[in-house]
Amino acid sequence: MLVRAAKQRQSGLWMPEAASSTKPAWDDLPTSISISLSTPSPSCLPTCPLVLPVDLGGTMLSRRLVTGRLAQTASSYAHPRATFSQFRALRAQAEDDDPHLNGNYPNPPAVKRQFRDPNADWWDKQERRNFGEPVHEDNDILGVFSPEQYTHVTSNKALLSIGTFVVGFLGLCGLVSSYYPDKPSSPRTFPNNGLEKELGGPGAVRARKAGEETW
Repeated sequence: MLVRAAKQRQSGLWMPEAASSTKPAWDDLPTSISISLSTPSPSCLPTCPLVLPVDLGGTMLSRRLVTGRLAQTASSYAHPRATFSQFRALRAQAEDDDPHLNGNYPNPPAVKRQFRDPNADWWDKQERRNFGEPVHEDNDILGVFSPEQYTHVTSNKALLSIGTFVVGFLGLCGLVSSYYPDKPSSPRTFPNNGLEKELGGPGAVRARKAGEETW
C-alpha cells in the first residue's frame, strides 16, 4: 500500500485513503523494488546509500529478510559495550578486604621464639612475648617448646666433621689390624681323626684333628 501511494504521488495521481473506493490488494504491488538506505558509515555518514533488492511476492519471508538485514547493518556499526558482572565485582571486593583468606587475622612475622633475647623485659618470660601481642597461626612450630633450629653449625662445617670421623675410624681399624699380635697358644686339636666316630661317623661334621693347619 505504501509503495503504491509513493508511485501515485510521483506520477501526480496520489489520493488519500479516504477518497479511494477500493482497498489496494497485494496483487497490484510490484514484484520487485529497490530500497535505498543511508548507513552510518564513519567516513561518509549521510552520502553512502545502500541498495538492497527485496522481493515482495506477498510472502512474509521477504519482509523478514529485509528486517534482519537492516538489523545486522545497524548492529555492525554500533559500539561494543563492556560487560559488567555485579557478582564478580563483589567477589573481587571481598578478596581485597581479606587478601590472606584468614578473616583479617593479624599476620606477625614468622620468627621462632628461641631467637628472641631471653634477657629482654618480656611480659611472659617463658614464651618471650608481650601482653596483647597476636599469636602467629603457626605458633605450634614457632613457640619455645617447638623443636629447636640448629644454626650454630653450617652445612660445610657439619660435613667436614662427619668426614673427619669416618676417616679417623677407618684409619684406626687399619692400624690395629696391622699390629694385632698373634695368638699366644696353638689351636686345640682332637684325636681319632677329629672325633669322627664319636660325632656320628663318616660324613658328619668333625672337630679339628692334629696337624691340620686350616679347619
